[in-house]
Amino acid sequence: MVRAGLLIGAIAALAAAAAPVQCADAPALPDTLEQRVLACAGCHGKQGEGSRQNEYYPRIAGKPPSYLFQQLVNFRDGKRGFPQMIYFVRYLDDAYLQEIAAHYAKLQPPFPTPIKPAATPEQLARGEQLVRQGDAAKGIPACSACHGKALTGMLPAVPGLIGLYPDYINSQIGAWQRGVRHAAPPDCMAQVARKLSGANTAAVAAWLASQPGTPASLPAPESKQKLPLECGSQEFARRPS
Repeated sequence: MVRAGLLIGAIAALAAAAAPVQCADAPALPDTLEQRVLACAGCHGKQGEGSRQNEYYPRIAGKPPSYLFQQLVNFRDGKRGFPQMIYFVRYLDDAYLQEIAAHYAKLQPPFPTPIKPAATPEQLARGEQLVRQGDAAKGIPACSACHGKALTGMLPAVPGLIGLYPDYINSQIGAWQRGVRHAAPPDCMAQVARKLSGANTAAVAAWLASQPGTPASLPAPESKQKLPLECGSQEFARRPS
């Protein structure tokens, strides 16, 4: 019942297009974007730092604005399937979603304490190998080739991987493998995910979650080097608005 109440309140806040109606004896709330996105804090934290409750809600603070915008559009348009997010953004237009994305992209809250991984040294070594070097024999590029050497993402639209929990990383790779998460074509992450075994996915997730981040862990500038795969999200972000 608590979650249902939060959901109803969140929808009302995000969809408000004018100053809310106030009771005569109630102080007026400021009609600002900061006030409206308080609805998002119930899951993603007050500063978009992410929160781990019964399930993990990812860190969205500091990610490239174009990445955040594309994800909001994907939820709205059915390319991603999390019911609560679809319900939140179903009736919001592109301009509003861009405002929300720009707001969270500017935030720099502290990162969570890295998780002590429930993995063997061999599994962690395999995870680091895949992140830093990839596996050429299996056609798997290094995560760092797109997500940056510091794994903090890359402009204009590649997200950071630091500060995420293993369950989220595992679930998103699984969503690409099952075809229930999509990005702008060509969907480079879908191509990579299909080449990852369960053991390799778990190794990558465990190693990434054990890495520290700082508020200064910002997305890297766009690389002048050619990415290992054509990535539709990057191309989408370069298009004139």
